[in-house]
Amino acid sequence: MGASADNGLKIVVVGGFGVGKTTLVRSVSEIRPLNTEETMTRAGEAVDDISEVSGKTATTVAFDFGRITLDARNVLYLFGAPGQERFWFLWDRLFSGTLGAVVLVDTRRIDDSWYAIDRLEHHGTPFIVACNDFGGPAFAPADVREALDLDPHVPLLDCDARSRASSKQVLITLVQHIKDQYAGQAAQPALPRQEFA
Repeated sequence: MGASADNGLKIVVVGGFGVGKTTLVRSVSEIRPLNTEETMTRAGEAVDDISEVSGKTATTVAFDFGRITLDARNVLYLFGAPGQERFWFLWDRLFSGTLGAVVLVDTRRIDDSWYAIDRLEHHGTPFIVACNDFGGPAFAPADVREALDLDPHVPLLDCDARSRASSKQVLITLVQHIKDQYAGQAAQPALPRQEFA
């Protein structure tokens, strides 16, 4: 990246344990991603429920970091948040200065997504929801939307976090959603100023 890049845009990828956040960051980053994955041990089995993520041997303990150069002056920074409940205290810090977020969902474990959505709504951070394909049964978008109690304006799409093209489409959808939100806010008439005596 040249010294002329002066606009860093921050995107956070959040979701439950083992939903593919690290994989999504890896699949789209133009640099070798920085990650803080550590090997999962037997001692950790008592802390992290791995029953529904069989085959998972490593886990993120701080965050993942990747980068995409958009043009000569703009770069997108991607942060993947850790999914385990014991690391949720890091999320509020990761959300600071965030342009928007992707909530990555495994529809086999949809309950794991509620906390991420709640925190993003609490912060007022624009977000989209992407259902990562783990080869399970397909669910109708209306059913997923109802299960997550999503507002109608929040985009919902399917993705394969292993695919660069699919992951890029997720990010494009997020950026378009953010753009639409800001355009909608700019179009709203300003409230008249009130004079106080």
